[in-house]
Amino acid sequence: MPDRHVVIDTLIGPLGLEADGDALTGVRFHAPGTANREPRTAYVLLEAVRELNAYFAGRLRVFSVPLAPRGTAFQQRVWAELVRIPYGETRSYRELAESIGQPAAVRAVGAANGRNPIPILIPCHRVIGSNGKLVGFGGGLETKRQLLSLEQGQCRAGGAGFSLASARPDGGPAEAGPSS
Repeated sequence: MPDRHVVIDTLIGPLGLEADGDALTGVRFHAPGTANREPRTAYVLLEAVRELNAYFAGRLRVFSVPLAPRGTAFQQRVWAELVRIPYGETRSYRELAESIGQPAAVRAVGAANGRNPIPILIPCHRVIGSNGKLVGFGGGLETKRQLLSLEQGQCRAGGAGFSLASARPDGGPAEAGPSS
């Protein structure tokens, strides 16, 4: 059976990727977890690694890897709307609530945003406070700042890349390698 979890090192630190079947189900920040030690890795994880590598190198703006986030119907609506926020742009929680047709649900939208199981690919980092300030992010505000700066062309991955070939067998983060 193929591995369903891998930990990779990125510009923003270790990320744990989880899959179920043919879709990505989770991305975890600061992932110290253990990966399956079998030598085969699920195709969806290979694709997610490839796409994240391209994203952090500034070469990918829209992810195509299949996603299967688990959540309530309301959360699913919010997450579907997050994917519609263009690369390099931001929206406030109020704008997000209005875009799903529930302008009074700002706090509920914030809660759904905070429960996003697949950050970066479902870009919850693109949501900011109505005053334009960075607020709340599961990976921390510095990580949010780095992701937004990357998308706005203000920072680059600095040559860091990652591959499953360099993933540690204990499931720890892969070592950064040169990008091509």
